[in-house]
Amino acid sequence: MSILLVGGGSRSGKSRHALLLARRFGPRRGFLATAQALDEEMRDRIRKHREERGEEFLTIEEPLDLAAAVVQAEPALDVLIIDCLTLWLSNIMLAEKEIDTAAQLDAIAASKLPCILVTNEVGCGIVPDNALARQFRDRAGFLNQQAMERAEEAYWTIFGAALKLK
Repeated sequence: MSILLVGGGSRSGKSRHALLLARRFGPRRGFLATAQALDEEMRDRIRKHREERGEEFLTIEEPLDLAAAVVQAEPALDVLIIDCLTLWLSNIMLAEKEIDTAAQLDAIAASKLPCILVTNEVGCGIVPDNALARQFRDRAGFLNQQAMERAEEAYWTIFGAALKLK
């Protein structure tokens, strides 16, 4: 049906804006979390994010196969936030999986379920000092371009404000 893309830097207000956008749709709202609770700090972050969302969002956890999670959630929801694409990319890279991100995004775009994709912009800073970080930055840039190509609406967030790009 439609993809809405929300991007920006760390702590720019991306997730908060995605929650506001989701409320434009029906009351059956979902949140597909790509984060994995691999350490205490991440478990604390995940807990805080759940508290921010409250009970109005059904939480789905899926670190790799976003398209399958969207298909499975489609009948039960009016809208789904996928937060976030860059954590998803990190999961793919660290798992050393060959996942076709373009095909996954195509499947999400083909779904009847409106999806709000949240992503980090990581290319505005300095050039990373190691090969893995440079590869991640480059792949994240390409992934964000793929998402933008499929998006019907797109927003850039900065300082807690959202600028509509598309």
